[in-house]
Amino acid sequence: MKSAFRITLAQINPTIGDIDGNIALMRAAAAKAQAEEARMVVFPELSLTGYYPGDLLDEQAFLVRVAAGVEAVREATRATPGLHWVLGAPLPHGGPGKALQNCLLVVVDGEIRLRYAKQLLPTYNIFDEHRHFEPGPDVACVLRIDGMQIGFLICEDGWNDEGRAYTVNPFQRLADAAPDLVVAINASPSNVGKREQRHALFAAASGRHQLPLVFVNQIGGHDQLVFDGASFVVTPEEGVVFEARRFEEDVVTLSFADGRFGAADGASLATPPMEGLSRMAFYRSQIVLGLRDYARRSGFSRALVGSSGGIDSALTLALAVEALGAENVVGITMPSRFSSAGSVDDSVDLCRNLGIRLIEHSIRDIVVQYEAGFADACGEPLAGLARENLQARIRGTILMEFSNAFGNLLLTTGNKSEISVGYCTLYGDTNGGLGPIGDLYKTEVFDLCRHINTEAGRELIPQAIIDKEPSAELASNQQDSDSLPPYPVLDLILKQLIEGERLGAEEREATRQAYAELLTTPEGPALVARVKRLIWRNEYKRRQAPPILRLRARAFGSGRQMPIAAKYDY
Repeated sequence: MKSAFRITLAQINPTIGDIDGNIALMRAAAAKAQAEEARMVVFPELSLTGYYPGDLLDEQAFLVRVAAGVEAVREATRATPGLHWVLGAPLPHGGPGKALQNCLLVVVDGEIRLRYAKQLLPTYNIFDEHRHFEPGPDVACVLRIDGMQIGFLICEDGWNDEGRAYTVNPFQRLADAAPDLVVAINASPSNVGKREQRHALFAAASGRHQLPLVFVNQIGGHDQLVFDGASFVVTPEEGVVFEARRFEEDVVTLSFADGRFGAADGASLATPPMEGLSRMAFYRSQIVLGLRDYARRSGFSRALVGSSGGIDSALTLALAVEALGAENVVGITMPSRFSSAGSVDDSVDLCRNLGIRLIEHSIRDIVVQYEAGFADACGEPLAGLARENLQARIRGTILMEFSNAFGNLLLTTGNKSEISVGYCTLYGDTNGGLGPIGDLYKTEVFDLCRHINTEAGRELIPQAIIDKEPSAELASNQQDSDSLPPYPVLDLILKQLIEGERLGAEEREATRQAYAELLTTPEGPALVARVKRLIWRNEYKRRQAPPILRLRARAFGSGRQMPIAAKYDY
């Protein structure tokens, strides 16, 4: 029996562009690995710069810092003799094509022992790696350490083992080199069903090639994207046999001998459950991590939400409290003459339950002044949609006024259903720095509120808010259903039109069947056509809205790039 090879999975939370800070995270993880007598510590893809640097990669000053960072890593490895650091960095290409490559380095005792360039560069959905990188050559990358052959892959290189997306299969090429172990570094963003997708794909590849594999992922929120970690190891016989913590940093050392993984001391590992978090628990964890990291990385410690007494602002406030702490969240209620008494009362109850400060700032007199000014200037009264939107824009201005004065990050409260059809006011309720719930359909907003209350064992979000009929309260007796189909019907149509084949298998089949049935009803075709037009007409609003946290496989933002000035006819 071979002596056990100890390998540390360093699931860290790097910050894009913070090269010194990212190296500090690596140093700490490597010190832990050294103390646990590991021979290798594995960091995520592009761990030196954080994933994804975007057009920072076009800035020469940034590339100078990257080069200095590589030298700093080389020097840092001298403090951990014999420990092989596996990390990711953008490095000069030196040949024809793009100037850079997405590279994996193995560094030990101050020397770079191996450099491997990513072969498959994803350029779809949220990814745009061909914009900056040249693919690496079609060769296997292996390194012998302690008599063991270790092969290396970078993220997408391992996702094409069935040969459906690319003509090149790096996993097969690596398998031909017959390594004893495969190490894959990743920056795999999280969305509904992604964990299970990773497990199924890499377990199948491991079994097909009879290769044990280590999959190391990063965690953290980076603008729209959230990375959940959940690094894992897999063997051909047993599948996934270990999983690191999800939505948390985790640095853990495992042993590997005779094709099997164990704990650092050789003890057996507890097999992770096949089922991950429930959907609502997943949404909650993803939003909280994404919001927390977005705020701190943007220089904010406090948040602000306009509290309408409705369910969207209630959920946003509850999630903000979980992410930032009640002492760092403020709600502002801004009643108008159309606001119901329950709007203010429900906001008071909600903020009391959450333990946060609520400020009341009436807009009644401000609206009257605007209306008078409009009538004087234009010779006719302000009415209809223009008057409704005026109220939303006054509220948006007040919220930004508070944000500027006190330094709170303004969170916009729009959900995916409203954003899809433009049921929001540009420069009004779309104001803000981040949309935490912008990838939740309205029906999911209700479900997540119920989940939060259930988990809390009490009404954090008052039942009165959950039960009330949704309304913008910009006109007398106004309800969302006056302008929109019932939300269960609208959300069904939107899922089919916006996500379609990108839905998970179970949800895709249920949606397809219900959508087909809707089209057989007398009102179905006209309703679908109307929703399509609303989606098309409101692309300009989505382009100007704050970034939203991505939860699903297709979210508004970088993963859905549609033209504004176009003719849509499909």
